[in-house]
Amino acid sequence: MKLTATQVKAIKEPGRYGDGLGLYLNVTTGGSKNWIQRISIDGKRRDLGLGGYPTVSLAEARENARENRAAVVKGRNPLAEKTAPQRKIPTFAEAARATHTTLRGKWRSAEHSNGWIRTLSRHVFPVIGDRPVNEITRVEILDILVPLHSGKAETARRLRQRIRSTFKWALSYDYVDENPAGEKLDAALPAVSHEKTHWRALPYAELPDALATNKAGDSSTAAKLALEFLTLTAARSGEVRGATWTEIDWERHLWIIPASRMKGGVEHRVPLSDSAMHVLRQAMALREPGEFIFPSPMKAGKGLSDMTMTKILRSAGLAEKMTVHGIRSTFRDWVAEQTPTPWAVAELALAHKVGSPVEQAYHRTDLLDQRRKLMDAWCEFLTQTSPE
Repeated sequence: MKLTATQVKAIKEPGRYGDGLGLYLNVTTGGSKNWIQRISIDGKRRDLGLGGYPTVSLAEARENARENRAAVVKGRNPLAEKTAPQRKIPTFAEAARATHTTLRGKWRSAEHSNGWIRTLSRHVFPVIGDRPVNEITRVEILDILVPLHSGKAETARRLRQRIRSTFKWALSYDYVDENPAGEKLDAALPAVSHEKTHWRALPYAELPDALATNKAGDSSTAAKLALEFLTLTAARSGEVRGATWTEIDWERHLWIIPASRMKGGVEHRVPLSDSAMHVLRQAMALREPGEFIFPSPMKAGKGLSDMTMTKILRSAGLAEKMTVHGIRSTFRDWVAEQTPTPWAVAELALAHKVGSPVEQAYHRTDLLDQRRKLMDAWCEFLTQTSPE
């Protein structure tokens, strides 16, 4: 027979008074009352304390007992859960920083690593950064992402990816039960166009004049030399800005970029034309205790920033016609239209992977000799005259 709230309040005699389904009101000789649930866990009889009366009412004790029985049915151990120390749930900002620390070892680019946490700091931390991760809802994430889609769709895409990665980390540690930035968000986010866009690039016939404009400009010597070296080698901006003197083989006229600095994760040898070597000799005059070939004029021991060469194009009035990365496109167009260069040679000159994974495994050469002839021809086209 079940207890009533009136009975529970009136009982004075010491003893245990059953309410059914293993729930008892325990009354001590001193007159205090507490709830006990007798339950079988892993085949053994256990007594679980459910709190004292009247702090825990009859209705609350029944609900706690029901939850414990449900937990056992699901294979959980409510006794172990009750006695286990409670873990502190991290805030979103704490979880994001832990995720960043975990992932950054997989990234080759410091810029990507810095940008990963910077976008979260700017767009997410001010809104939900101090909230425990297990309290954040899909609606709150949508409130962050949807406004960005109208004008900054790419930022929104990257941001969602980084939020999702943070919740994947939280899922791994059982801080959350689901990923609120996962697939269930798809239907509520605006569609994003995936049309292929091209970097702004000058027609190759105009590039020699642009190179001359760069030389005559009033930017720092390091910046102008870096842009010239980038143009002569058709290398990526990050590869040039991070170039160090130890990567230069003066005898063989080679720039050997280690795998750790390459987008594809493979060492890349760049044959240096006479003009490219001339740029390096000029850069020697700038040499300082730091290791960078093109040092920052603002920060001792540091390389040029990622915006330095873009600023050169802006000051020269070229930014509307071309981008720094677009120089590689201009080079590729020139190779295709003005030379008989085989496709593989042209692609390797840009440090692109050639062929299928199986073909790459058997293709051991980087066609250096053929690429050297190509880069010498590119140098001749750009300068029209021999370097001093």
